[in-house]
Amino acid sequence: MKNVIILGAGGNIARQVTRLVLPMQEVRLTLFLRDKRKLKNSELLNVRIVEGDVSDFSRLKNAITGQDIVYVNLAGDLGAMAKNIVRTMKETGVKKIILISSIGIYDSPLRSVLVPYRQAADIIEGSGLEYTILRPTWLTNSDEINYETTRKGAPDKGTVISQKSLATLITKTIEFPEKYIRQNLGVNKPCP
Repeated sequence: MKNVIILGAGGNIARQVTRLVLPMQEVRLTLFLRDKRKLKNSELLNVRIVEGDVSDFSRLKNAITGQDIVYVNLAGDLGAMAKNIVRTMKETGVKKIILISSIGIYDSPLRSVLVPYRQAADIIEGSGLEYTILRPTWLTNSDEINYETTRKGAPDKGTVISQKSLATLITKTIEFPEKYIRQNLGVNKPCP
């Protein structure tokens, strides 16, 4: 049995991942979010719900204790959040983290809107944890699963990816956590 917590479980991608993970009998899911009213009733079945803020260390530590995988789907002051998450994971012995960042975080000059995403990626990469950082291109609502990945340092490809594609990749990373250990990947729809 694998224990997985989704931080920021009310977000669009996180909710799609929740729907994909729920049927997996080998996964016990915890949803961590500020307001559980954002969830639909179908998302509340057979899961543990924790209302809280990632900046609340004791609440976060309580939620992460006993988990095997932490999936981070947050926005805001990501640098501060990443520090708190890493500290919590180290204190609780949880090793695997999946972080959603953004395309363009290694561009120079770095656009100000991307600074928090870069800070979080740098903190996670330097943490010593078994991380998988995903840097998707711009997201669409297309009903398709079609993606490719590029390693950090390789030029970003493509311009868009469907939310469904990103959710599928995250779910595969949860299912096979050893596949992308200590990898920082760009994610996009392959060019025709």
